[in-house]
Amino acid sequence: MSKELFDSVSLKCSKFTTQAYSTSFSLGIRCLEKELRNPIYAIYGFVRFADEIVDTFHDHNKSDLLRRFKEDTYFAIQEKISLNPILHSFQHAVNTFKFESALVDQFLKSMEMDLALTSYDQKGIEEYILGSAEVVGLMCLRVFCKGDEQTYQHLKPSAMKLGSAFQKINFLRDLNADFNGMGRSYFPGVDLTNFTESTKREIEDDIAKDFHAGYEGIKQLPRSARFGVYVAYLYYMALFEKIKNTPCHVVLQSRIRVRNRRKISILAYSYLKHQLNLL
Repeated sequence: MSKELFDSVSLKCSKFTTQAYSTSFSLGIRCLEKELRNPIYAIYGFVRFADEIVDTFHDHNKSDLLRRFKEDTYFAIQEKISLNPILHSFQHAVNTFKFESALVDQFLKSMEMDLALTSYDQKGIEEYILGSAEVVGLMCLRVFCKGDEQTYQHLKPSAMKLGSAFQKINFLRDLNADFNGMGRSYFPGVDLTNFTESTKREIEDDIAKDFHAGYEGIKQLPRSARFGVYVAYLYYMALFEKIKNTPCHVVLQSRIRVRNRRKISILAYSYLKHQLNLL
């Protein structure tokens, strides 16, 4: 019996976590070349568990849980092993692809911010998005570039913009749960008790700029990663378009979703463009 079995079980836990929590990201990951899938599952599992601590475990001491999760994360990375299978698979990705420690630090800092803050000024939200989304995009980019430092540095700004766009769309999609459920507001200077179409359009215009910058980077990704990221991009674009076509009061009261049959059509369309090299 070797450690390979434990490694395999840990990765399966990360994969199962991704599939259980997000059909859209699971779809995108399956469109990556096989060698890239496991480390991306590992990243998603790590991010998902941290997010669950701050968003879901209301009957527990979230601060203590996050503190222990943070400590266990650093121990796992340093010792290259953890009995937490999610952290074990994550540390393998970190150490294999040489993630900067600052990426992990910044992500965990944003999770801590969610425990302490319910509203943000402009500086605060920029730091929050940097940690909660942009550095996650950079972790994935490290995997996609497979050690090619020049490509990583070149695509770094676009990856950060794409992560920012995805996160801001999540903010709009989850307005009801965040604001009405937990009293959080991620839009500086916006009074969500008086959420108007004009305000909504301003937010959407900002997201569109990030989307455009992110797409420019997708076109330059290594072919092994391009298809999967493009699928995720098109899914979020479909969600974004649906939100734009939904009245502001409905966005504030319900969670906007993309139907599964639409996701399948996105997959078929993106596969055709990928195969014809038309991205």
